[in-house]
Amino acid sequence: MPIDLYYNKFSAPSRAAWMTARQLGLDFNLTSVDLSTGEQFKPEFIALNPLHTVPTLADNGFALWESRAIMQYLCNRYAPDSTLYPKDPKKRALVDRSLYFDLTFTPQLAEVMMARVLMGTEPAADKLAKLDESLKAINNLIGVNRYLTGDQLTIADLSLLSLTSYIDKGSIDISPYPNYQRWVQALQQELPYYYEINNIPKADWDESLDKYRALLAAKAK
Repeated sequence: MPIDLYYNKFSAPSRAAWMTARQLGLDFNLTSVDLSTGEQFKPEFIALNPLHTVPTLADNGFALWESRAIMQYLCNRYAPDSTLYPKDPKKRALVDRSLYFDLTFTPQLAEVMMARVLMGTEPAADKLAKLDESLKAINNLIGVNRYLTGDQLTIADLSLLSLTSYIDKGSIDISPYPNYQRWVQALQQELPYYYEINNIPKADWDESLDKYRALLAAKAK
């Protein structure tokens, strides 16, 4: 039976898991979860994931959430010899390091994007400084490499690449980070599914942001 992947297209972690499944050539069903209308709180979804987050994976009775765990599981379960998540302990450690670094980088990026896009304000200087520090680190990690951890595409690349839409939406200039910029542009062209998964129409973004603003306004009352 095919795998079921529950996702939301505005969620970068959802897109990272989706890209991993596509890169591995897996047979899977996609189910969109509308977070703005509370679909994640439906009993059938809570039964799969009591934390009601996306992405969530259902694989023939086995449920899993957290995008990085899902990406690792898909590789381990369906492509254990794939270089997407290498077996070599040192190479795998470099992939894991980048995945854990994402946990720091993602909220930094989200704070800047949400301030500019949702609130219409410029982020605080310290927030921008922290983001700049992380982007410089990514730029240095890539260096002259083709991919994030060397000469092979890995799930670390897919996880970081899924955040590109936040970079674009937050009007974050990546030209001061030429290695990172080159890496983004190369993968956008290399991966045949990149734009299908990550290119979200402006009208959809605007509708989603309007719903989120309404939720914030309702909570503030």
